[in-house]
Amino acid sequence: MLAYRQLTETSGVAASRTDPGADPAEKHVQPVPQSNPAEPADAPEQDTGTIDAATASRRVEALMFEMRKVIVGQDRALERMLASLLCGGHVLLESVPGLAKTLSVETLAQTVGGTFSRIQFTPDLLPADVVGTRIYRTSSERFDVELGPVFANFVLADEINRAPAKVQSALLEVMAEKQVTIGGKRHEVPLPFLVLATQNPIESEGVYPLPEAQRDRFLMKVVIDYPAPGEEIEIVQRMGTHPPTASEVMTLGEVTALQRLAEDVFVERSVMEYAVNLVLCTRTPENFGLPELRTFIELGASPRASIGLIRAGRALALMRGRSYLTPQDVFDVAPEILRHRLLLSYEALARDVDVENVLARVLSTVQAPHVATANQAAPAGPNGNTDAWHGTGSTDAQPWVAR
Repeated sequence: MLAYRQLTETSGVAASRTDPGADPAEKHVQPVPQSNPAEPADAPEQDTGTIDAATASRRVEALMFEMRKVIVGQDRALERMLASLLCGGHVLLESVPGLAKTLSVETLAQTVGGTFSRIQFTPDLLPADVVGTRIYRTSSERFDVELGPVFANFVLADEINRAPAKVQSALLEVMAEKQVTIGGKRHEVPLPFLVLATQNPIESEGVYPLPEAQRDRFLMKVVIDYPAPGEEIEIVQRMGTHPPTASEVMTLGEVTALQRLAEDVFVERSVMEYAVNLVLCTRTPENFGLPELRTFIELGASPRASIGLIRAGRALALMRGRSYLTPQDVFDVAPEILRHRLLLSYEALARDVDVENVLARVLSTVQAPHVATANQAAPAGPNGNTDAWHGTGSTDAQPWVAR
């Protein structure tokens, strides 16, 4: 059998195994319902001027600092949420109850002055309860369009796996196209637009797990774990009496400007090939020296994962003050991009092999290219290798040991 030829030819060592962990002027048919008159849904874009990567990084750092006034810990989750916002993706949050998923989304909306809407998914929820419907007015003898709670800058789909499939699929059009069709007319959502859906991994009764096609619509899947003992003490102390609130430190116009700046982050071809190789390794692991994973992976990641790695990596590079993408950025966002796009086999379930184990093998095997900037020689890494990114860039990845 002919083996695939790997796209990237590298001479370096493999990356170490670490924890991956529009114009805002809207064209609504009908004004968006306002929950707070002081926060308009269609905030006019302000002239933010020309900003560079360093300025953008400082603005994002100020935003993170303001969010940390309310949220204790969860730095990785907050960073991934901001990265999704900057690259126009959506996030699937998974954790047990009580880990501030709702508070994180609401705090993010407050810091950028955007509208926030929470939809509690239940088994009796209807698609019209999410996107809106047409209502007959007897006084005027005509149908009016009543827009649903999805028309907000930040939408929290709480416990999305408790609603049936027809309600879950109602979010697909608005997530992909940023619009809703009601009565044959198109209604655009306010920009920027971010959907964050939560699900409880321990629930097994009365839930409707998201199908693979719907999970693939989310750019990232972020898993939130319990806080450390010191962080939990700080949570009790901070939230026990007078809980802090976040202030607006960025406008929606600035967010839109940062989104455009993230699209201009330069991507070298070898970095793009590295991202594609990570995805190819999930489809044909035997071609990358991992034949033992063939029996564990039923279905690999789609090309949407390759696009997501570059999009999220660009946003992460901008947050770190760079105007170019490095393999380390792709490496750091890979777990959140890939973990919900892999379908494991029954053999993996029987041997207690989860998706985190598979990703650990993939990330520690696929070779990362050596990329040096045009005006700077590649510095020597900790192992003496001249590498422009290994051991020099900041990363939040933690050591990750597969079970």
